[in-house]
Amino acid sequence: MARPHIVIVGAGFGGLSAAHALANAEADVTVVDRRNYHLFQPLLYQVATAGLSPAQIASPIRAILRRAANIRVVLGRVSGVDRQRRTVEVDGHEIEYDQLVLATGSRHAYFGHDEWERVAPGLKKIDDATGIRRRILTAFEHAEAMAPAEDRRRFLTFVVIGAGPTGVEMAGAIAELAHVALRHDFRTIDPREARIVLVEAGPRVLPAFPLELSAAAQKALDRLHVEVRLGTPVSNCDETGVTIGEDHLPAATIVWAAGVAASPAARWLGTEADPVGRVVVGPDFTVPGHPEIFVIGDTAHALDASGKLLPGLAPVAKQQGAYVARVLRARIAGKRPPGPFRYRDWGTMATIGRRAAVADFGWLRLSGTLAWLMWGLVHVSFLIGFRNRLVVMLDWIWSYLTFQSGARLIVGPGSH
Repeated sequence: MARPHIVIVGAGFGGLSAAHALANAEADVTVVDRRNYHLFQPLLYQVATAGLSPAQIASPIRAILRRAANIRVVLGRVSGVDRQRRTVEVDGHEIEYDQLVLATGSRHAYFGHDEWERVAPGLKKIDDATGIRRRILTAFEHAEAMAPAEDRRRFLTFVVIGAGPTGVEMAGAIAELAHVALRHDFRTIDPREARIVLVEAGPRVLPAFPLELSAAAQKALDRLHVEVRLGTPVSNCDETGVTIGEDHLPAATIVWAAGVAASPAARWLGTEADPVGRVVVGPDFTVPGHPEIFVIGDTAHALDASGKLLPGLAPVAKQQGAYVARVLRARIAGKRPPGPFRYRDWGTMATIGRRAAVADFGWLRLSGTLAWLMWGLVHVSFLIGFRNRLVVMLDWIWSYLTFQSGARLIVGPGSH
């Protein structure tokens, strides 16, 4: 009999975890991704704030999977799925599948104001990070060159919208860049006069964290001179700045960290989706009525044993990918599938700056230096490849000892 063909769309945490677990299985596996690298998204903000270079948090997919002889990698953009014919549309051609795993992640959500993306980019890919880095560093350069005080103030004002982990980490990193790394680099301006504003429509920062850790994060942001505005949503973004409620704040650099939406997978499948576009799946991550199609990661509306929605975190996606691979291996071998998926919650973490972080492990809650050290160790361990782990660790140690950021390069087209 012909070997089954498994197609995995997306080489993020979920898709790559599934591919790893299917290495050398009695099946042919095709991994499709529109980029040729796997990206460690939780550290993208450090690329955006000149702390790390892109190559330190990304690895080529082919290199990661090169030892798996049964896995083929295809570079291409998926535009649709034909459930009846069991084909995936990739850049104008079709790839047939027997089993399909969709791990296509998420994208920015602007809550009906997609026109804001042009002036308030989000942070999902390397191009986003290098683009934001260009905006931030160019803002300081323009402030140095501009004579009028009003123009300087606008260029030295940085607004981050959304106070979840990405927003808090981004605001803290911009503050450290301005107050520490750049403090001696300019002659006309003092970078420490930069104004960093973090905007959150809700009543507190890090709303998914326990109240005491949210308060600790707020104090850490205060120490970094980050201005936190709570309880009022952004009503407009344009080239002149941000409107918070009725208050217009002139700013040259705006970063969006307020929301995400699922990929178009639900539309491809023509199946039920939740309000943010995630595919509603069963306990084994299959699409109702189509046991040959699995959806995992940020693309899936999946519930844990208690009926709670599984969060869109890297550990969740990795565990889901490994579980789906076990289900597929059992099917290939003609064995009973594993029992229901059980998520092992290793906790959530966020860093705010030097020696400032919060960590919620459920049974243990930490803030301050110890949480910051644990955050660093956990994130380094998640990176793929010994070289990336070593280089990132050495870079962090160097930055900590010298108060310098080593990737302050303005590259790419365009500026303010």
